[in-house]
Amino acid sequence: MCMISAQNHQLRLSGNKYSLILLVSILFAYCSPRVVKTVEKQSEPSKKTEETVQKPVAKFSEATISLLVPFKINGLNLKTATKAEVEKSAMAIDFYQGFKLGLDSAAASGLNFKLKVFDTGDNTAKLETVIQNGSLDNSNLIVGPVYPDGLKHIRNFILSKNITLVNPLAATNPKELNNPNMITIVNNIDLHAEKIGEYIVKHNDPVKTVIVLINPKGNDDELMAVPIRKFFDNPKYSFFFQEFASVFTMDTRMIKNKKYVIILSSSEKKFVTATIDKLIKMKNAGLSVDLYGHPDWTKQSYSADKLQALNTIVSSSYKVDYARKDVSAFIRKYRLNYRFEPGEYSYKGFDIGFYFANLMATHGKNYMQFLTKDKYRGLHNSFSFTYDPKMGYLNTSLMLLKYQNFALNVIE
Repeated sequence: MCMISAQNHQLRLSGNKYSLILLVSILFAYCSPRVVKTVEKQSEPSKKTEETVQKPVAKFSEATISLLVPFKINGLNLKTATKAEVEKSAMAIDFYQGFKLGLDSAAASGLNFKLKVFDTGDNTAKLETVIQNGSLDNSNLIVGPVYPDGLKHIRNFILSKNITLVNPLAATNPKELNNPNMITIVNNIDLHAEKIGEYIVKHNDPVKTVIVLINPKGNDDELMAVPIRKFFDNPKYSFFFQEFASVFTMDTRMIKNKKYVIILSSSEKKFVTATIDKLIKMKNAGLSVDLYGHPDWTKQSYSADKLQALNTIVSSSYKVDYARKDVSAFIRKYRLNYRFEPGEYSYKGFDIGFYFANLMATHGKNYMQFLTKDKYRGLHNSFSFTYDPKMGYLNTSLMLLKYQNFALNVIE
């Protein structure tokens, strides 16, 4: 069963996150955890020969998981707080509540979990206090911080104690964090670029196709443009590759009777909207075109008619399929426990909480040996990890979504 080192009051909501933020401040006063009896299953005597008997798995008697999230309850004044400030606190609450339900589900296997929750804010000074007072020392797993500065700050502590840390939300390239003990959940932009590149190569004839990267060359645009450029610079791919700052410049350099595959590295809404409108005009004038967009487009709003007309495809590390029975069951359980609808971070929290708790319950103290072997299809995220001795464990599970029937549908 999951035990929490903070009071777990039932939160009754009046229909908005503001009420939840006011009430959740009560949650983080430390108290003694509930003690729940664990039923041990008795195994039948083995009839195998001595040579075939495997060593028993070293199980946890109780697994301690520390969760570092930026609730920022003490510093939030609802009378003066901006929407962005409230949404940050709401994100943390959603993630925590989903994470807790994930642990509860995994605890059904019989393993006790002690969940220690820390409101570290977006503040390295608070994080350092938690590190110095020894609260994290006995953790079997640490989840968070959620921001890059916190992940950089905690790195030396993680390595000195040889504790495994999960980076649950930050999309920072793991090369910048340089932590071999870190598990990165969010796919970095290099993986998105590679996924798109491989799909384009697989589904297009290089003789008949021109690849065009539209890159306004802002700092954020270059993050995606660099790996795209690198991918198609590979001599094993014989595609004709061009790069322009805008589709309007491309319009003057067209090659007749070619199919155009356009990759747009920007998520700046005005620029994207203008580009889509121009591509529609070009298509109506006879251009054969497919459009590939930035991963952030899944969180933005564009004309579904136009995106569908351009055969638009985007990469994504997550999508909730509400037709699945396990998704419906989670929604019912979330409503029952919290009297509120689960948001994006509720699903993320559940998948991370359930996957790692189940890994610990199944494989015991050597659970990290199975991280690259045990794949997971979650409610929102899917996990398939590879290991890099400098960057740690990287989630490589990505999907491609295509605008079809006025909705984003998984095609791969």
